[in-house]
Amino acid sequence: MDQSALGALISDLFVPGVSIAEKILRPIIIYLFLVVLLRVGGRRELAQMNAFDLVVLLMLANAVQNAIIGDDNSLLGGMIGGTTLIVLNVGVNWYLYRHPGLDRRIEGAPTVLVKHGRLLKHHLKREMITEPELLAMIRRQGVDSVESCDEVTLETSGVISVVAKQPRSEDQIRQDIVERLDRIEQLLASTGKSDGAVTSPASARPGLGAGGGEQAPA
Repeated sequence: MDQSALGALISDLFVPGVSIAEKILRPIIIYLFLVVLLRVGGRRELAQMNAFDLVVLLMLANAVQNAIIGDDNSLLGGMIGGTTLIVLNVGVNWYLYRHPGLDRRIEGAPTVLVKHGRLLKHHLKREMITEPELLAMIRRQGVDSVESCDEVTLETSGVISVVAKQPRSEDQIRQDIVERLDRIEQLLASTGKSDGAVTSPASARPGLGAGGGEQAPA
């Protein structure tokens, strides 16, 4: 490899096509733009993507690619842009952690979609989630029906959390059986005592009179 080719290779790898300040500024602007865009677009973009949502996200990533890198295909330029995104994201998360009130205003509140086995259709409509999509989310977490859910919540991160109705535990069933057996035993014992009070031992033995002597044959 001659000197000119080596110099061109080094230039392509380590010399950004745009200034370093521009390489830092572009990812910051696109990052903030996408955060606002996804917040306005709703949490269903993160929770349950259909084919149309997937196409939009793929095209969105391709649309902003050139805006992030600019007129630059250098290795160093890509490293600067990637580092800027990571540092910016860490800084945003740290700031929101220190200011939970601002975090709640930006992220919003979790949305309850099912309460005690009953669909909250106005919440589904607001989040633009259909009942078949919700059922698919529930089944993915091991619950077979909406009626079997105590609560289903769309979290601020877009994750669906499902709390299933708790069946009666085996210990509780066993305890109920023991208590019922105890009541049956007490009932039988009280019944036996009452029967013994009515029938005296003297009258129960044949051939004995009231005075204890043997009765004469008629």
